[in-house]
Amino acid sequence: MNSLFAQLALADIHKDVARNIVSLLQSQDLFDDLTDNPAEGLLAQKMEDKIKPSPYHSRTPIIDRPFEDAEWFNAISWPFKHWQASRFSDGTHGVWYGSESVETTVHESAYHWYRGLLSDAGFERMTVIAERKVYSVACNAALLDFRKAADEHPDLLHSSDYALCQSVGARIHREGHPGLLTQSVRRPAGENLAIFNANVLSNPRHNCQLTYRLEGDQIVVEKQPGVAWVKLDVANFS
Repeated sequence: MNSLFAQLALADIHKDVARNIVSLLQSQDLFDDLTDNPAEGLLAQKMEDKIKPSPYHSRTPIIDRPFEDAEWFNAISWPFKHWQASRFSDGTHGVWYGSESVETTVHESAYHWYRGLLSDAGFERMTVIAERKVYSVACNAALLDFRKAADEHPDLLHSSDYALCQSVGARIHREGHPGLLTQSVRRPAGENLAIFNANVLSNPRHNCQLTYRLEGDQIVVEKQPGVAWVKLDVANFS
């Protein structure tokens, strides 16, 4: 581990990066399948409000608008408040993932979406549709640059074994580094950012809405309804 970190340089990042998350195009009543009684639905909504995380407070509340609370939480805060295991986390700390382009986020997220379908009652054999939203988020940070480290440490780009990456993430979290820059595993031409400190992220803005459609052995991604933008063969998801 020490030899790996000894060879790292810093990447000075001051640009927008893309963050791809699950998001419905049209909002839905999450409790409409629980009860037809409006009073009971209102009670469920009140209970949800009580357990929601504290809202984001802008440093310039006079000029900001209420919708910025939701955008900040969706685009930035969520992974820092809801820890889960991932490539650079064993589940004991939060990591925010973004990419240099929307297309790279599509390759990354489509892989994990499909793997989730495989583990969920055979949905991979059906036509399945998912909606996602991409945000542009400003990143200003000196990130540890792992893009060349994989030449000597190929497990950094292993498709499914995250042991080395999670050890790297644990050290970065422990030592307080803001994050890292690495080659995308799912799209080698792309780059991913793993951020451990939310303070280096700001100014979330809506970039685009995407539809993922699993049809047979392909995932078809649309930016415009009915118009294929990216097609991915699931046979390549090793």
